[in-house]
Amino acid sequence: MLDHRKIKILEAIVSDYIAFAEPIGSRTIARKYDLGVSSATIRNEMSDLEELGYILQPHASSGRVPSDKGYRLYVDEVMPRRSLSKEQREYLRKAVNHNLTRIDHIMREMARVVTAMTNYTAVAAEPVARKHRIKHIQLVPVDEDTLAMMLITDLKAVKNQVIAVPVPVSHATASRMSMELTNSLKDCGVDDLYELFVGMMKHRFAEMRFNPELVAPIIDAIHEALISADSAQVFTSGIKNLLEYPEFSDLDKARAVVGVLEEKEGLLSLLADNSDEIQIIIGGENTNTMLRDCSVIKAQIRINEHFTGNIAIIGPTRMDYSQVMMVLRNLLESSE
Repeated sequence: MLDHRKIKILEAIVSDYIAFAEPIGSRTIARKYDLGVSSATIRNEMSDLEELGYILQPHASSGRVPSDKGYRLYVDEVMPRRSLSKEQREYLRKAVNHNLTRIDHIMREMARVVTAMTNYTAVAAEPVARKHRIKHIQLVPVDEDTLAMMLITDLKAVKNQVIAVPVPVSHATASRMSMELTNSLKDCGVDDLYELFVGMMKHRFAEMRFNPELVAPIIDAIHEALISADSAQVFTSGIKNLLEYPEFSDLDKARAVVGVLEEKEGLLSLLADNSDEIQIIIGGENTNTMLRDCSVIKAQIRINEHFTGNIAIIGPTRMDYSQVMMVLRNLLESSE
């Protein structure tokens, strides 16, 4: 345990480094922060903090910066709890609840709003709590060789497919086929499609004088649409924001972080979370070594009775943790 004076000095170092990204010395702390002690005393306390691993000296002649251990102590014991203004809370509430009925739109909007309010990178994903099932199918002819298909699921996902067909399909036929497919395949999931319905659809198409050759390409398109609906979608916002911080002026560091943000599987792994609590992962605590210069703050968000989305904010280790926590807490409240 650190005594009160050391904690106040560590808080000053963290706060100053978050704001200015420059190492800070004892004389600057004595001048800027009313700690009631001399710069010599502060210097001695900083030496102790460095020995204990809470701060680092990047260069022999420079001031100190926080270490991951220092940030962890700050986050766990020192960080102030802030509140959004009334205007900010209203902006967040409206953005999250602005007539959004599709889950993908909700998660995309959450990522955008968090980026706008924090100036960091946001990543959101919509893990599926259960398999999607068909609610409605609509076919529309594009030309003699192509049909456009829109598939809507019971979980309000909308998937579009372009289907190459062996024979022309008129608008009237496409409309009748849409009705027959919807009636026959309603509540069907991806696991049922081939086993239960291919044979039946060939029979029904023959009965209704539709060309049976159309069954295979249409069923394949429906299958692809359901697979797409069942796979988690990931949305990113503000990647360029991260690269504007001086920590990532180094090209190799920037490439490493961007590489992680461009890989869907890596992002899903990053977002994976079974905890109801907001989690803060600082620098070297990240299991992905490419993010060792970043901190990640993530949370689960209840979207509706079927979905729990995941969202993460990624920034440099000197991110404004208090600000991000403030935005995330309010986001959780606004989405309930």
